Amino acid sequence: MTLTQLEYLLAVEKYGSFTEAANKCFVTQPTLSMQIQKLEEELGVIIFRREKQPIVPTEIGKKIIQQAKQILKEKERLHVILQVERGEFAGTLRIAVIPTISSYLIPMFLSNFTKKYPNVELVIDEVTTDEVISGLEKNNFDLGIIALRSNNGNLLTETLYYEPFVAFLPPDHKLIKKDKINIEDLNVNDFLLLKEGHCLREQILSVCKSNKYDWIEKSNKVVFESGNLDTIIKLVEQKFGMTLLPYLTLQYIKEKKKLNLIRKFNNPVPKREVGFIYTDTFVKTHLLKALKEEILKVIPDELKENKSGLVIH
Repeated sequence: MTLTQLEYLLAVEKYGSFTEAANKCFVTQPTLSMQIQKLEEELGVIIFRREKQPIVPTEIGKKIIQQAKQILKEKERLHVILQVERGEFAGTLRIAVIPTISSYLIPMFLSNFTKKYPNVELVIDEVTTDEVISGLEKNNFDLGIIALRSNNGNLLTETLYYEPFVAFLPPDHKLIKKDKINIEDLNVNDFLLLKEGHCLREQILSVCKSNKYDWIEKSNKVVFESGNLDTIIKLVEQKFGMTLLPYLTLQYIKEKKKLNLIRKFNNPVPKREVGFIYTDTFVKTHLLKALKEEILKVIPDELKENKSGLVIH
C-alpha cells in the first residue's frame, strides 16, 4: 500500500470517474486503474462498484476511503509541523467565501497577504453558505469565510468581526427624510432580495421579522430576486425597492448620489458575525493565523467587537 494509491482512491471517490480522477492526478487512466486494482488485491476487497455511473464505493470501500482520508491528513499534518518548525509559510489554502463577503473583503487584504506570503497559494471559491459547509465536509475546501449561524453543526468557528447593516433606500422612499432609522421602520414588502441560498436574504428577513411587523401582506411591486448584490443596488437607485447592505460595501461607494441614499440604524444596530469555519481535522492552523492577522489589519476597529447591536444569525 502506498500514499499515492490512497490519493488515487480519494480522487476516484471525489470525481466518480477513473478517467476524470486520472486527469486530476496527472496520470493516465490505465495507470490509475492499475494502482487501485493492486490496492484492492492487497486488501482482498472490492473498493469501487465499476458497473455504476458515476462510480461509487462499496460498503467496505466507504470505510477504507474514510481511513485513507485520515492517513493522508496525518501526512499533511507532518508537513505542517515541519513548516512551523522552520518558520515557513507555503502550500495551498483552499478558501470558500460567500459572495456578499468576498466582493468587499477580499480586495482589502489579498494584495498584502500575497506579498507577505509569496509561497502560499490561495485558491478562492465564491459559493453560498450551504455550499461552503458541504465543501468542507467533502474536503473540497480547507476553510470557509461566512456569516456565522447560531448552529454550525460539528464545524469549528472563529469570529473575525461583527459587521453592521446599513439601509440603502430609493430616492423617493419615506425613510429618506430620517438621519438614522430603526428596525421598527422596516417593511419586508419594500425589499429587493437576493435569491434563496444566500444568507444575506435570510438575514434581511430575520431583521424584518424581529420588528414584529405583519409582513405577510402582498406587494404590487416588481418581484425581482437576484444573485448579485450590485444588480440590486442599481435597481434600488431606479426606485424598485430598498435593501440592506453590509457595512464594508460603503468603502466602495464613492458617488455622493449613492452615499445620500445610505441610512445607518439607531441601536440596536442589526449586525452579522463574520468568521472562519472549518472541520476539526483542519491542520493548516499557521496559515489560518496568518490570514486572520492580515484580515484584521484592514478591518475597522469598531467592527472587531460587538459592543452594542442585534446580531442576526
